[in-house]
Amino acid sequence: MTTATALWWAVSASGIYHGINPGMGWPLAVSAALMDRSQQSLLKATLALAAGHFLAMAAILFPFTALLFLARWQREIQITAACLVIGLGLYLMVNRRHPRFLARVPPSQLALWSFLAATAHGAGLMLVPIYLGLCRTVDTDAGHAAAQDLMARNAGIAMSVALVHTLAMSLSGGLMAFGVYRWFGLRFLSKSWFNLDLVWALSLILVGAISLLVVV
Repeated sequence: MTTATALWWAVSASGIYHGINPGMGWPLAVSAALMDRSQQSLLKATLALAAGHFLAMAAILFPFTALLFLARWQREIQITAACLVIGLGLYLMVNRRHPRFLARVPPSQLALWSFLAATAHGAGLMLVPIYLGLCRTVDTDAGHAAAQDLMARNAGIAMSVALVHTLAMSLSGGLMAFGVYRWFGLRFLSKSWFNLDLVWALSLILVGAISLLVVV
């Protein structure tokens, strides 16, 4: 398996994990469907959550495409990003409280809630070291390539990472929501609820550590 292939698998795997994690919102899709007694409401809620999650990923990734010195200082930037991811993971291990402002977002604004939740939990930051690793796999001669071409390539990778990750998140989260709504019911949520906060914090640390090992 090539480095690029492994990194794309990491993008997809993190998306699947985000989708399964109830903290990213799939129970809200179940709630919308149960209140409206309609599977269509579940689909609309899932799409709203996906839109917010995608915007959160893009808001973190796209600023890096504008860094004209990315090719020259890419290694240093990747090390810094990996350290930030590890630091966030350690912080979330100590402080497992969910941000209170998320509870103040109206249920009708699922896209906004998803954007804020993904940002607050560092979901986009988790992708930065992976994204920078993918940029390093692109064969671009920074000395001869125009800055605009370099930025365009990086923007294309950022868009692809955000789309692939969000698609994986939406499919896994949507399947979880549909299964609970269609077969398992509310009893599954009350008796089989699982908290992945510690696993989430450890996964941030793991991604940051792997990125450091690869780049150092």
